[in-house]
This record gives sequence, structure tokens and C-alpha cells, in this order.
Amino acid sequence: MEVRHDWTHAEVQELMNKPFMDLLFEAQTVHRQHQQTNHVQVSTLLSIKTGACPEDCKYCPQSARYKTDVEAERLMEVERVLDAAQKAKNAGSTRFCMGAAWKNPKERDMPLLTDMIKGVKEMGLETCMTLGMLTPEQATHLADAGLDYYNHNLDTSPEFYGNIITTRTYQDRLDTLSHVRDAGMKICSGGIIGMGESANDRAGLLMELANLPVQPESVPINMLVKVKGTPLEEVDDVEPFDFIRLIAIARIMMPKSAVRLSAGRENMNEQMQALCFMAGANSVFYGCKLLTTPNPDEDKDLQLFKKLGINREETSQKPDEVHENDLLDQVVSRVAARPTKDDMFYDASV
Repeated sequence: MEVRHDWTHAEVQELMNKPFMDLLFEAQTVHRQHQQTNHVQVSTLLSIKTGACPEDCKYCPQSARYKTDVEAERLMEVERVLDAAQKAKNAGSTRFCMGAAWKNPKERDMPLLTDMIKGVKEMGLETCMTLGMLTPEQATHLADAGLDYYNHNLDTSPEFYGNIITTRTYQDRLDTLSHVRDAGMKICSGGIIGMGESANDRAGLLMELANLPVQPESVPINMLVKVKGTPLEEVDDVEPFDFIRLIAIARIMMPKSAVRLSAGRENMNEQMQALCFMAGANSVFYGCKLLTTPNPDEDKDLQLFKKLGINREETSQKPDEVHENDLLDQVVSRVAARPTKDDMFYDASV
């Protein structure tokens, strides 16, 4: 199966309507054609700046607009971040992700962020950051420091997006992904299931991701973790089989991407996680916390991996295969389309 960028809504709906066993069989077949079987890439995520975010994302306990138990913290010192990265490496992680609760990073923070990237890279870990929206210049600075991945989720479909977030547009998110690509970094982008969206919205999210000019190398599929104090604390739970279906469809539509089980895994039993791996998930976050929500501890994960005969990836380059030629062509075409240097940047203060 070749990578496609022209998926239609009707095709995705057809996948969603397939009998469950048939869908899993197709997803596992695609997975075995493009991925290393019985291997999972393991990442660790650290919140380097927590709380007091000005955004109004209804799912997020870090928003300053909601009364939750999350306490605001300043940007962590570089030494503390590097200490956490070393512990993650010792525990078996191959990628270290750093997340900050910002709408966008400030210029004063960029030197600290680049020092974090360089320090983590020196440990032999892959690096990922999620810092909010980026300007083209900021993306270039992060890439020059050696950042491998930038995470910026689309969250949901364009049609449902306004029900969840009003402080940045869907196009803002797509623009940031473009800046990341132009800078030569790999993309980690996915969404959240269980925010009250319809099946059509879930299909729309996967279409947006799969039909990007270059598909994300890593696609996190999050199951909403309901947090008291946020507007979504009373939303209905996701039907487990519906979530597993989304994992399978993501694998079929994005065969060369790593499909990651992210937030919500703490609420999944072993049987549900096993079906997600069968459906094509091949990456997890590892450790006790995802930014501000619980995550299974390392021992539980290792026990599950042993039961299923799953091995941890020594490096993540195999599941997160980079389509270098596609990426180069994309960057060249975008730059060529810009007639002047000024067109390559925009004023982030506007």
C-alpha cells in the first residue's frame, strides 16, 4: 500500500463502517508491510512549563481560564530538564519530549530552549518539543539546535474545532506545521477523541492529517482525560471499540507513520491496549505523567510488553521513517513560491 494524500470522506466512512475484525485485519496487514512487527517506540514527556496558559482549549487543565488543581510554574531550569532526560534514558526511553503551556514561545526563552535541545541530544536521545505556535524564525532556531520533532496537534476536525478552541484558528495550527516542515524538522501531530465530536469529525481529523503534503512522522491519538474544572469534565466516555477503530484507520491511512497511544492510556485495560497494538499502534509515552494527567508507570508497561511479546525500539527511526525526498521537494517548492525574503516571515506581534 502506497502513501496517499487524496483520501475522501466517503473512503474514510467506508473504513469506519467495516466489521471490526475485518478492519483490524486490514490494519495489521498494512502495519506488517510498513512497520517492524512486535516493536514499540517508547517516549517520555516532561512538562517544562506548567499552567497559566492563555488559551481556552476546553479539554486542558493548564488553561488559566479554568479552576483546576494545576498550579502555574515557571519554565524549568535547563539542569532540571537534563536530569529528567537522563532518568528517562535510563528507564528505556529513546525520545524525550518537552512541553510548555504557552500560546507561543517568547524570544527571551529561545536560548534556554535551544540549550535543552542540545543537552538532550548529547545524551543520544531524540528530541521533541511542543511549545504552541511558532514563527518561521523560531522554527529555524529550534531546527538549528538539533530538534528532531515538533508536536502540534490539530485536535479535531476543522468543522468541530470552534466548539473546543477559540483563541487560535485551525489555520494557525496548519501554518505552524508548515513552518516546522520548512525548517526541516519532523512532525508529530494528531488529535483527541472523546470531546463530544461526531464520527464525521473523527473522519475529518484523520483526513486532515493524512492529506497533508507530507504525512506526520508521528501521529498521537489521545483519548480525552476528563479533568474536574474544565468544560469537558462531564462529557460522555469514548466507546473503547470506537477508539480502537480510529487507531486502525490511522494506520491504514498513514502506513509509514508511527501511531502513538497517548493521553488516556491509564484508563485502558490491558486487553484494550493489546487491541490497539494489533490495530497498528507502535509508539507510547512512558512514565508516570503526561504533562498534567496520569500515565501507566514503567513497570506496568514492561509487564504488558512481556505478555504480548512486544520489544522496545532501540531507536525510533524505523517506525518514524522520514520521507526525505518528499520532504525536500516540499520545502523547495514552498520556498520557490515565495518571491521575496519578507514573504518568508510574519509579524508574530500582530
